[in-house]
Amino acid sequence: MALPPYTTPLERTWHYSYLAVCTAIFIFLIAPILIIVPLSFNVEPYFTFTEGMMTLDPDAYSTRWYEDIVRNGMGAPDAAFSSAWFSDMWNNAQWIRSTRNSFFIAICSTILATILGTLAALGLSRPEMPYRSAITAILISPMIVPLVITATGMFFFYSQIGIAKTYIGIILAHTTLGIPFVIITVTATLVGFDRSLIRAAANLGADPTTTFFKVIMPLILPGMISGALFAFITSLDEVVVVLFLADVEQRTIPRQMWSGIREQISPTILAVATILVCISIALLTTVELLRRRSERLRGVTPQ
Repeated sequence: MALPPYTTPLERTWHYSYLAVCTAIFIFLIAPILIIVPLSFNVEPYFTFTEGMMTLDPDAYSTRWYEDIVRNGMGAPDAAFSSAWFSDMWNNAQWIRSTRNSFFIAICSTILATILGTLAALGLSRPEMPYRSAITAILISPMIVPLVITATGMFFFYSQIGIAKTYIGIILAHTTLGIPFVIITVTATLVGFDRSLIRAAANLGADPTTTFFKVIMPLILPGMISGALFAFITSLDEVVVVLFLADVEQRTIPRQMWSGIREQISPTILAVATILVCISIALLTTVELLRRRSERLRGVTPQ
């Protein structure tokens, strides 16, 4: 945005200084994430830039660590491509098994978190709801309480009822962590919701179920999808709860990365991290597009 011609030299200096500081902060925050991308193509098993990489030597770059994602743990990784090779990869490759677990747990927990969080947001948005502030504080407490405390409490509680070290326990734990994001995004969408539409639907004979799916849900859908994406990202990146509640069979991508750092340092971790960064960027871009769509629906110009 260009400065108006009547700005003083001091105002111009402040403007460009402000832009410089914001740019420096952005680089400081994003550099540790972006630095792993070229390192994941290192031909050597190092976590540092080699001399060949610094001189942009093509021989210093390789996709071997991306190939290791599908080959690590296979019984016969060098066998010819066939149904037997793909079966070996699907069943034995460590990173593939962790990916399956991560996406299964993330999808299940996201569905539960979206349903429960949307219902909670709808209830909290009603003016006659008693103790709204207290209930809201309790529901979003998983975002505030230190995660290690939450994970410890879940471990002892789930152990008592026999679902620790199971898929059900991890899915419920990730659902608990995802619900606050759904509540916040759906509640923000409901701020501009015209409740007279609900009364109009009731006057026309629509039952509550029809009113929700035909009137309410289409208007709050951008908030629901945004909350679901945040819940999905939270589940996909979660490691602390998995450390407490997961067994060997439920090992997820973050848990596999944690084990790889402790037991066998390999640039394969950087390759997996690069893929996760790309997935996160795609999901966050989707969230931003949905935010802009929601603003257009409410008659607000996207900023």
